[in-house]
Amino acid sequence: MEKYLVTLTSEEREQLEAIVSKGSHQSQKVINALILLNCDTSSGRPRRSGEELAAVLHVSARKIDRVKKRFVEEGYEAALVRPPGQRVYDSKIDGELEARLIALSCGAPPEGQAKWSLRLLAQRAVELEYVDSLSHETVRRTLKKTN
Repeated sequence: MEKYLVTLTSEEREQLEAIVSKGSHQSQKVINALILLNCDTSSGRPRRSGEELAAVLHVSARKIDRVKKRFVEEGYEAALVRPPGQRVYDSKIDGELEARLIALSCGAPPEGQAKWSLRLLAQRAVELEYVDSLSHETVRRTLKKTN
């Protein structure tokens, strides 16, 4: 027994068919539209099972369940677009550390080096005890904001 049953109105069905057949849309929006169209219980045509649909669309059965769940619980628009991310990351770099990194990168490179690398900057910031740990990618993102 299916947990979430998708029942589309005729207007929703027309909109989904338009998304699938014409125009340029994000690929995930088209795939979600195909999932909803194929899971619709209001149409008189036979439906595919979740596993068959997953194989045809090259997506997981779990994705099909998530799209159907979003449609039933949150509505038509929510089912078409990807939900925004929920993760929140605290930045290791504040204004003071950013200024120190910029000053460090503008200074003379270490002995035996022609110029500063991102990894060298990250290592030196840790050596000077500006932070406990720092990746070269964090240094890159910080320095990219400046010219």
